[in-house]
Amino acid sequence: MSDSNSGPSPVTGEAVPVGTGIRQWLFRPPRRHGEVETSRNVSFLELFYDLVYVVLIIQAAHALAEDVSWRGMATFAVVFGMIWIAWLNGTLFYELHGREDGRTRSLIFVQMMLLSLLAVYAGHADGDDGRTFAALYALLLALLSYQWYSVYRRDLPELRETPRRYLLVMVAGVVVVAASVPLPADVRLAVWAFFVAAWCSAECVILISWRREPSYGVVTESMVERFGLFIILVLGELVIGVVNGLTATEPSALTTTTGLLGLAIGFGFWWNYADLASRRLPREAGHSLATWIFTHLPMAMAVAAAGAGMVGLAEHAADHRTPIAVSWLMGGSVAVMLLTTVVLLPALADYDRYLSAYKSVQAALVTAAVAALLVGWSRPAPWLLALILLLLLFATWVFAFVRWLRQGSLINERTAE
Repeated sequence: MSDSNSGPSPVTGEAVPVGTGIRQWLFRPPRRHGEVETSRNVSFLELFYDLVYVVLIIQAAHALAEDVSWRGMATFAVVFGMIWIAWLNGTLFYELHGREDGRTRSLIFVQMMLLSLLAVYAGHADGDDGRTFAALYALLLALLSYQWYSVYRRDLPELRETPRRYLLVMVAGVVVVAASVPLPADVRLAVWAFFVAAWCSAECVILISWRREPSYGVVTESMVERFGLFIILVLGELVIGVVNGLTATEPSALTTTTGLLGLAIGFGFWWNYADLASRRLPREAGHSLATWIFTHLPMAMAVAAAGAGMVGLAEHAADHRTPIAVSWLMGGSVAVMLLTTVVLLPALADYDRYLSAYKSVQAALVTAAVAALLVGWSRPAPWLLALILLLLLFATWVFAFVRWLRQGSLINERTAE
């Protein structure tokens, strides 16, 4: 007989006492290290969470579009790095320890509230708004640190060494960012740059040492999909950059053509990333996994920076030469996207299996990256700059496509023999 006071659990669907089910759904602790759900799919909540980060990135990119200078680029790189570090922490925590329950949802929604407030100040974080931005960011890091601590205290004693190191780095990050609040703007920005570089370096070392221990099944298809989806979402900033650029200028055939060529650069980003790097599992080795994870930082940054550069391309569409800062921004963004793909490929699990094809593709990507920098240096007219960069991206994809067709033919011939 069923208990009249029982009902389906929101988590498992099993019949449990109503009071117990509600308490479990609201207060169930996170999963421990090793309790990885290898067959799960990316949830709607994760996509909602990522969209809030995209709003932050849009604000930072908008500030770069208004100030395409070396200082503007440096500020954008630092702020983007801070945004990405927060996103990485939220993403990995959900992947490794989150549940489909009320506790996980509540903590994520609190993060999203803080992120929404951060977005208000991200556009002018290099000025007076930087104080509030730093205070809110330190609070966000503290919340993320609490989440990691909630896992650490449940882990088996023999598994706590690496989580302890990770947690110490997180707490140190809270202290550094909080200490930057009263500092002058330039000094504060330098402290943030130190935080981004030090945090990424320390976590790379921790990740490499951790992967020398027994595998905990960290690499899953859902994690790979999440990183890929974030790149796709950031590509939305490129579309916004084109639209903003066209909106801010008088309509003309040349302006529209330049904007559409810029938009096609985004298509080239997507084609190269989607076919060369996305949905491919990284190696289990620690250095490969660290490379795979942290290479996505400059890659995503390059995509967002290109979106900011689109505004300048459209605004100066009638110029005989692209402004030097805009030209370098566009050429550099394409070069970074191509070079990060080169670095990312050896970290893939199937790299050795298709070594010949991958190496030839890497050579083509490096060649195209050098050409993109030369184009940025030469400063052709905006429409020509966009066209050449587009052709470089298209050429790398065509080369890779043909190379993979040949690789497939060779494999089929060997199989037939």
